[in-house]
Amino acid sequence: MAGGWARDGAVQDQIDDTVNDAVSAARARMPRGESAEYCDECGERIPQKRRDALPGVRTCVACQSARDATTRQSGINRRGSKDSQLR
Repeated sequence: MAGGWARDGAVQDQIDDTVNDAVSAARARMPRGESAEYCDECGERIPQKRRDALPGVRTCVACQSARDATTRQSGINRRGSKDSQLR
């Protein structure tokens, strides 16, 4: 059910677009290519099982965890208030 001037299904389209954007962003962050044997950041050896599981990995688990903790999510507010849309 859509409200105002929106067509039926518009809310679901917004949800689908948000999910598709998140999937695209996650795929873009996935490593590619040949895995490094040693971490690019700290120089520690990357375990073989990690290199097998993630082809193209360049960092150890500790460095990747630290990097992931500082990653900011930036998204589009697809459901802005009507008041902000009328300005």
